[in-house]
Amino acid sequence: MRERRVLTLLRRAGIRKFDSLRFLEIGCGTGNWLREFVKWGAAPEHVVGIDLQEQRVNEALRRLPGGVSVLCGDAASLSMTDKSFDIILQSTVFTSILDFDLRLRLASEMVRLLSDNGVIIWYDFHIDNPRNPDVRGVRKDEIKVLFPDCVVDMKRITLAPPVARVLAPCSMLLCTVLELCPLLCSHYLGTIRKAESTSRRRMKA
Repeated sequence: MRERRVLTLLRRAGIRKFDSLRFLEIGCGTGNWLREFVKWGAAPEHVVGIDLQEQRVNEALRRLPGGVSVLCGDAASLSMTDKSFDIILQSTVFTSILDFDLRLRLASEMVRLLSDNGVIIWYDFHIDNPRNPDVRGVRKDEIKVLFPDCVVDMKRITLAPPVARVLAPCSMLLCTVLELCPLLCSHYLGTIRKAESTSRRRMKA
């Protein structure tokens, strides 16, 4: 379901072909989303991931097609040229960053690397996890502060994990229905675009 929603977001942004686009995932882990990019039609040599943990990077390289680049390092400070990527994804990364200044630096770096008509895909918790003090939710108002001069469009998705863990073994259909209620959803999924690119699209329309 999450994959379908991401593809829907990209289609709404006018993106339907991926072979010539440049992809970056922040906090790529073992490369699950990077493999999805290639499956959608992205050229492996246009796909880049970065993660702080060397073990995850090595596992991602082992699992991914040749040509995909996976870097080990700090995504808040990358030696890449401006506007290097058309699609940048972050999935549950910002909630693991407790320091606001570091969140702000990472957000600024993502905008710097984004092409003028590119799209940032955001998927992350908007609520805190009371059982995990190392995670702090990022709400919509903070996302807008982190990405000034950008157009932020977010929707709540993903049935809250404590509810899903109880209900999923009994009925996936019930989980799907309950996920239609935003108040029961724990994540934001959406797009972030440079404001000037949105203005240009409107002028062309």
